[in-house]
Amino acid sequence: MTDTPAGGNRPEATADDEAQPGKKRLSGRAKLILSVIVVGLLVAGGIWFLNYQNHGKYLEETNDATIQADMVTVAPRVAGYVSAVLVNENQDVRAGQPLVRIDPRTARAQAAQAEAQIALAGAQIDATRAQVREQFAAIDQARAQLSAARVKAAFDAQEVARYRPLAASGAETREQLAKLEVAARQSAENARAAAATLAAQERRVGTIQSQIRQGEAQGQAARAQLASANVDVGATTLTAAIGGRVGDKTVTLGQFVQAGTRLMSIVPLDKIYVTANFKETQLALMRPGQPVTIKVDALDGMELAGRVESLAPGTGAQFSLLPPQNATGNFTKITQRVPVRVSIEATPAARRLLVPGLSVTVTVDTISAKDDIKRVRDQQEKAR
Repeated sequence: MTDTPAGGNRPEATADDEAQPGKKRLSGRAKLILSVIVVGLLVAGGIWFLNYQNHGKYLEETNDATIQADMVTVAPRVAGYVSAVLVNENQDVRAGQPLVRIDPRTARAQAAQAEAQIALAGAQIDATRAQVREQFAAIDQARAQLSAARVKAAFDAQEVARYRPLAASGAETREQLAKLEVAARQSAENARAAAATLAAQERRVGTIQSQIRQGEAQGQAARAQLASANVDVGATTLTAAIGGRVGDKTVTLGQFVQAGTRLMSIVPLDKIYVTANFKETQLALMRPGQPVTIKVDALDGMELAGRVESLAPGTGAQFSLLPPQNATGNFTKITQRVPVRVSIEATPAARRLLVPGLSVTVTVDTISAKDDIKRVRDQQEKAR
């Protein structure tokens, strides 16, 4: 039997013993790192939670938003052939700048016709006024004739009265008295006829004066036609109602255009805004004047500042061509969206990069109205 030297196994045991403390130290370091990570995550989660409670939950965001502008459609109010196109596609124009000219000859001919009608009405009025003066002269003549007829009738009546007693006494013949009576009756009838003629001449004055008023009315109508024709002459030159950029130009030289035909549009790029369609569940604290962050997709997410300008008075569905009628058929509840208009607060250099139709993401900070819901609830409780 071979004796084992004392402590023959100690080198292996020593190696194991030396390896065990190393494992313990590694396990402790891992626990420390893990503890630090856990604490960091807890701190980060707490900070996020506090930030969300204090500010994050008041941020309302939507990507259902686009840049808009109140574009002006250029259309003629008169028909005709286009004689000149004075602007190009995508050209910047100022308010009042000429854009298109339509052949003005037809409108000018209508204006000349109206001027001729005015002159004709004036000539007719002058002729009628001359007739009025002639009629007053005829009235004077009729008065004179009436006066003479009455004098003669009175004289003949006196002769009859003077001869009647003489004929009764036999100093004068009855034949002479009869002749005088016939003459007296004729004179009386002539006086009545002269009076009727005078009355007719006087009434004719009113008729002629009504012709003057008719001529004046015709003159006013002709002047109105002239004013309308002059407006049409001016309308043959189409000018820009606002400043902006020309877009969607469809007019060409020599084209015949009807009144109301769309020729081009003018986009006021300096007055662009954002229309954001927020869910109805996001509107409780949204108020005009609240700050907005706008991220433009086309500019690699560049952020712009803005403010809530106004909220639409109804959902988008209410302003559609055929609003939904939930009282008929089966009803499925759908979250509605309300258009919110947002003004853009950007530098001129940034505005030049924006055009209507671009997609944006809008975030509204509603923290300024955080106490409104509580105030409304308190008022409701008091009302009860």
